[in-house]
Amino acid sequence: MKTLYLDCSMGAAGDMLTAALLELLPDREKVMEELNALGIPGVEMVCGKAQKCGIGGTHISVRVHGEEESEEMHTQEAGHVHDHAHTNEAGHVHDHRHTQEAEHVHGNEHTHEAGEAHSHAHHHHSGMHEIAHIVGGLLLSERIRKDILAVFGMIAEAESHVHGVPVNEIHFHEVGTMDAVADITAVCVLMDRIAPDQVVVSPVHVGSGQVKCAHGILPVPAPATAYILKDVPIYGGEIRGELCTPTGAALLKYFASRFGAMPVMRTLSIGYGMGKKDFPAANCVRALLGETEGVGDTVAELVCNVDDMTAEAIGFASETLLEAGALEVYTVAAGMKKSRPGTVLHVMCADSMKDKMVELIFKHTTTIGIRENISRRYTLARSIQRVRTPYGEVRKKISEGYGVKREKYEYEDLARIAREQGMSILEVTDSL
Repeated sequence: MKTLYLDCSMGAAGDMLTAALLELLPDREKVMEELNALGIPGVEMVCGKAQKCGIGGTHISVRVHGEEESEEMHTQEAGHVHDHAHTNEAGHVHDHRHTQEAEHVHGNEHTHEAGEAHSHAHHHHSGMHEIAHIVGGLLLSERIRKDILAVFGMIAEAESHVHGVPVNEIHFHEVGTMDAVADITAVCVLMDRIAPDQVVVSPVHVGSGQVKCAHGILPVPAPATAYILKDVPIYGGEIRGELCTPTGAALLKYFASRFGAMPVMRTLSIGYGMGKKDFPAANCVRALLGETEGVGDTVAELVCNVDDMTAEAIGFASETLLEAGALEVYTVAAGMKKSRPGTVLHVMCADSMKDKMVELIFKHTTTIGIRENISRRYTLARSIQRVRTPYGEVRKKISEGYGVKREKYEYEDLARIAREQGMSILEVTDSL
């Protein structure tokens, strides 16, 4: 089984995760070119070498309109997403990414001194609708777009909970939004490229102490981060300051199959994604990619019965659950009480996503009860190979392990060619 293990002993943030995952790939320069060609408005991602405590790794910086984020942009110097929304005088929630002295938040020196030039009127703020519009314009597969919006949705939901306002009133500062889009998009693209069968994440070091923002002093972890990391093993420590950002937390929780110790695995490649600030401990996220043959992973299966929903409503519920991160959603026809035909809905998900899935099942179905089964899952290791064809590049999914190997072209690529060439799916497959 292809396993990705993320060591977050110094927390996590979007650019650190990007750099760590990038180091796992052999064609890093080409991947960076592809990331910069996605069409994120005004954004350029720059890859550079960095060293922490004698360990060499990669640092990613994000330039928005030619410059890295600065205090005047309400962002972090290193481009980490630090999503502390706060309510301004008009009661409107903005997602100001407060400046950090360096890679992580270690003080949040964003204080608005008297007389400081700071006009909200000069900046545009984007909500989830605008985020969806930006992401919809990027050169990405629909699957990756869904991943990006799901991560943004987790952040917006956390801010909504913390500030007691609807999600549609959560807004992100313009420049900080583009930096966040870059970080989240890069991680989602790289995860799609690496295509691990399972992602195991260590307990997350969140830091300790307090962080100072324009409207007061907040505890570490910041409220939004703490909300996102519910049901996740976290810990503090001697390092004062915030080590895990809301975006880092959301990315970890979204992609993690489970949280815990590193499994027994045959390591194939190792990546170090460096922060900017120096500490006694190496300020990095470490990614290890390898094989855990025959070990399997644990998944939760949530099951409920419904006999009073239309086919359209069940279909919508299934699509919503898949978009929210379910591993699999399927239905089985069954006879219910009072001889009524009904449907048994099965939702498979990572254990860390269980509570979220339960909420969505109750929201989008008419069931009044959900059953839970914990299962061990065995899967083939999957990878993506890009094949050049007369119709352009086509992705081929290769699944192997346990003595078998299977190859299959990606449906989305076959469907695109079929539409462009006026052919059937079978004709396209036979001609490749």
